[in-house]
This record gives sequence, C-alpha cells and structure tokens, in this order.
Amino acid sequence: MMTESEFLRHSDALFAYIEDQIDEGGWDFDCRFSGNVLTLEADDGSQIIVNRHTPNQELWIAAKSGGYHFAEQGGQWIATRDGSEFFAVLSTALSAAAGEEVAIAPFAG
Repeated sequence: MMTESEFLRHSDALFAYIEDQIDEGGWDFDCRFSGNVLTLEADDGSQIIVNRHTPNQELWIAAKSGGYHFAEQGGQWIATRDGSEFFAVLSTALSAAAGEEVAIAPFAG
C-alpha cells in the first residue's frame, strides 16, 4: 500500500495523464480538475467524474453506466466488484459520452 503522499502524487499524475491523452487523441471533452475530482464533460453535457478517495486509496468513476471503485493491485487499478481495469472502464464511458471510440492506454507511471 502506498503512503498517503505517494497516493496523492500518483493520482495527480494519473489525472494529468488522462487530460493529456484526451488532448492528444483529439476527443472533445472539457477537462476540469478541482480538489479530488476530475470532471470530463462531453459536448452534449454528459459528464464522467473521476474521483480519488484518499482514505481507502481508491479511484472512483461515476458515469451514466454506473459507479465504479478501483483499488491498486500489482500496478493496475482494478474494480473492487467485478475485476474490470480502470482504463477499460474509463474508455468505455468516454466512448459512450462522445459517440465515438475513445481509447486511453493504461498509465505506466
């Protein structure tokens, strides 16, 4: 398990990585980072919220498809309920909001 400082640094870098990948991919999302929350808003106003929950060292995704909690396991963020991988779930949610294929590769940092 990471220290709280390590978790905060890692999640800050992960949020910046997501924003960079969206910009590089040319997908039309407005990205806003405030506090513990990264809000990704599509042209139609739909939002995907990525949140870090520091006490549990989890990343959370809230989207139209549902809410997901992810814990770090072996260098990957894995859903606590069904074992889905964070970037696979995020890419699916972004694709649904954008109406086109959005694929964000896993963060190696």
